[in-house]
Amino acid sequence: MLAIVIPYYKLVFFRETLESLANQTDKRFNVYIGDDASPENPQELLEAYRDKITFTYTHFNENLGSISLVKQWQRCIDLIQDEKWIMILGDDDVLTDNMVASWYRNYEQFKDKANVVKFATKLIFQENATTSEPYLHPVWEKATDSYFRKFKALTRSSLSEYIFAKKAYDEHGFYDYPLAWYSDDSAWIAFSEQKEIYCINESLIMIRLSEVNISGKKDNIALKMKAKEQFFKDFILERLSDFNKKQRLELLLAYEVAIKDQRNPIGKEWLTLGYYYLINFNGLALLKFIRRFFISTFKK
Repeated sequence: MLAIVIPYYKLVFFRETLESLANQTDKRFNVYIGDDASPENPQELLEAYRDKITFTYTHFNENLGSISLVKQWQRCIDLIQDEKWIMILGDDDVLTDNMVASWYRNYEQFKDKANVVKFATKLIFQENATTSEPYLHPVWEKATDSYFRKFKALTRSSLSEYIFAKKAYDEHGFYDYPLAWYSDDSAWIAFSEQKEIYCINESLIMIRLSEVNISGKKDNIALKMKAKEQFFKDFILERLSDFNKKQRLELLLAYEVAIKDQRNPIGKEWLTLGYYYLINFNGLALLKFIRRFFISTFKK
């Protein structure tokens, strides 16, 4: 059975999310809604869907999302019963009617072969009421290659479009970065446990971009930059060997830039970068790194 977990806070688009669940052609899923002490009570709306969706609603008295979105995700996941697979669905995102049906139709293809399943997506641009072209994916793809395509802006990725094995979540959990930015990226690499991600392109998750969600907001850039640095320092460096050499060098440079976007690197950071450049030796890349080090160190 599939658990669809919704960390709820905003009412504005929630009806559309619930309607997309009610319209599923395959009803083999349970919904768990964790209300993050929202000032917008959804219970009247939920009553309209009482006979259309099997759901459990829990109101939390403490708002955690403003402190740690990951902790809010975790306590919402704790609501589930014996489901083996989990989707965390945004309270403003929408599923096409065949999403659950396509999940079960493909189940035998990835059973025991994948811990992470990804769906094709479209973006909903709330500002001008348009949608993007669909983002499709290889049916099977290494988790590191999937992330690297996003890193190179060749695709996109967000939390709602994944279903993951509960046992992998129990083993690894989510990294708790500011705004949970990059927490999903690190999860898919960790949860995959060296297995490839299976992708379903025959149904879509519609991801909403608006001024009321984190992706659409413009006033949280500093926190996103901090999260990026932590992600590269705490996760990417630890798993650098999982990427190929060309990818490693580009990721090292991205980590260096992530530091410089906030401050000048300190000595320990230069030493760490130098070490990784040496063990992933490329003459030109190393010379450029040394040049950047001297320019940064002695420019003033």
